[in-house]
Amino acid sequence: MQTIELGGESVPRIGQGTWHMGENAGQRQAEIRALREGLDLGMTLIDTAEMYAEGGAEEIVGQAIRDRRDKVYLVSKVYPHNASTKGVQAACERSLRRLGTDTIDLYLLHWRGQYPLSETVEAFERLREQGKVLRWGVSNFDIDDLAELDAPACATNQVLYNPEARGIEHDLLPWQAQQNMPLMAYCPIGQGGALLHDAALQRIADKHSATTAQVALAWALRHPGVIAIPKAVNLDHLKQNFDADNVRLDDDDLAQIDAAYPPPTRKQPLQMV
Repeated sequence: MQTIELGGESVPRIGQGTWHMGENAGQRQAEIRALREGLDLGMTLIDTAEMYAEGGAEEIVGQAIRDRRDKVYLVSKVYPHNASTKGVQAACERSLRRLGTDTIDLYLLHWRGQYPLSETVEAFERLREQGKVLRWGVSNFDIDDLAELDAPACATNQVLYNPEARGIEHDLLPWQAQQNMPLMAYCPIGQGGALLHDAALQRIADKHSATTAQVALAWALRHPGVIAIPKAVNLDHLKQNFDADNVRLDDDDLAQIDAAYPPPTRKQPLQMV
């Protein structure tokens, strides 16, 4: 598995997302099993958030990493409405209880809200001093937001990125590369399944004896500063995500994707889901 330095640690460039986990009690054991299988494969970065199933996903993660916390790079996120001085502290402590750990490796502001960024950063730094988080970062920030943040300690920015949503290539992605700030791509294989049934991606997948999901992941990872965090509960899909690390797209493949999903030619509003 390719790795990248994130917050001073080496992490795999394909991790595991958990959005929508914890929403269905009947899926609980399958979700725990999938996360544990992913850890066994080497996808040791797990991304979650207090928003996901209102803490339910964090509980799933807590069960999955029990007895193997030292093998996991754990990422969670705080709601914007909890991003005040007191709110961040309380939210983090709730997340720690659900996750069954004393420390979150990387704690993100899920998106920008009503509280001044300086107040949230101060709260993050206090958590870091307490040892409750090791690093902090942001999610769903555009380039202007990052410029206003103006914080060298910000370890990453997590945003929507896949062939259907590539507006960040105009300015945000190159800016983060210039700043040596890794970008975490959520929904890297799209949403709703349309991308996975795209004819161009299918032709490329057939050429590489791969799946369309693997092509989408390989496309995101063509940028050396990108980390992808797909979610999988099906064990076959999980293994395919891991094996996407071996897919290398050539210039013709990239040209076909550009033809189907043209790159941005001007600044676009940051897309979010």
